[in-house]
Amino acid sequence: MLEEQQITWVILAGGQSSRMGGHDKGLLVYQGQPLIQRVIEALQPQASLLWICANRNQAAYRQYAPVIEDLYPDYPGPLAGLHSALKHAQTEWVGILPCDGPQVSHDLVQRFCQVSDNNGKVYVAHDGEKYQPVYALAHRTILAPLEHFLEQGERKVMRFFEQVGARPVDCHDIQSMFMNVNTPEQLLNLQAQPIT
Repeated sequence: MLEEQQITWVILAGGQSSRMGGHDKGLLVYQGQPLIQRVIEALQPQASLLWICANRNQAAYRQYAPVIEDLYPDYPGPLAGLHSALKHAQTEWVGILPCDGPQVSHDLVQRFCQVSDNNGKVYVAHDGEKYQPVYALAHRTILAPLEHFLEQGERKVMRFFEQVGARPVDCHDIQSMFMNVNTPEQLLNLQAQPIT
């Protein structure tokens, strides 16, 4: 079983937010706070190493945590954030989660630590029906196949994780964590949810 100090957790805030009219999702206000602040506050008690991957507004994000950026151009998606994290991290394991999911479970890190072992290379949250691939834990040994995947122009997160033998992390009882913000309407709907 992993210890939390063996993992660098990276909040992915590097997207273009095209469905949000280009507004940087992590800096949108949710129940009085920027989304990134909600995620940070939920994750900080669980994680000793915490970064943000952002491709713009980096000064704003540095208020919350150290910032890295994608090493691939043109916003290639979450796998580019994972790639950058694996390149920068001093730990053997890197965890990822999105900036636009403000209801992070208080035991998210513990769930990943409990199921991980030396045989698996990627662990992915599973909500009881499907994988939630932007909530994942990956070992540094996937870096070379990840680079190959990205250099082929591939972007599908779960397709890559399946190639490297993804294992599920049971999160069926915390499905609300996977409610995220992709459009202005979703932000309004999420605002109406009670604070958890």
